[in-house]
Amino acid sequence: MLDIGLLFNSHLEETTAMILFGIGFSLLLLNRNLIKKIMGLNIMDTAVYLFLTAKGYIYGRMVPILTDGITDPNAYTNPIPDGLVLTGIVVSVSVSALLLSLTIRLYNRYHTLDLDKIIMEWRKEEDA
Repeated sequence: MLDIGLLFNSHLEETTAMILFGIGFSLLLLNRNLIKKIMGLNIMDTAVYLFLTAKGYIYGRMVPILTDGITDPNAYTNPIPDGLVLTGIVVSVSVSALLLSLTIRLYNRYHTLDLDKIIMEWRKEEDA
């Protein structure tokens, strides 16, 4: 029999990442407000970064800085997931800034943040 409590406690970071990803995906999919969609995308990004960090860390190993003369690669963690997470955070901040600036432009033009209303107004402009 599968013990859910044991599964949740043994994989806490991965479970949390999956829950956060689901919350972000539901915000992105179900809301019509553009700001809430951007927030959902950011929550999804954070979930992916948490998952990569959790999978990249190996318990009992040290950071990959040569100290005390240890040259055995099995004594250190892999630095590549950390580098991927840092790069992803930089890209995510840039994409968020771009999306927020475009949202401000859309609001100034259509005076709403509701995606359905923006599309309707845009189609009226196209037909005219």
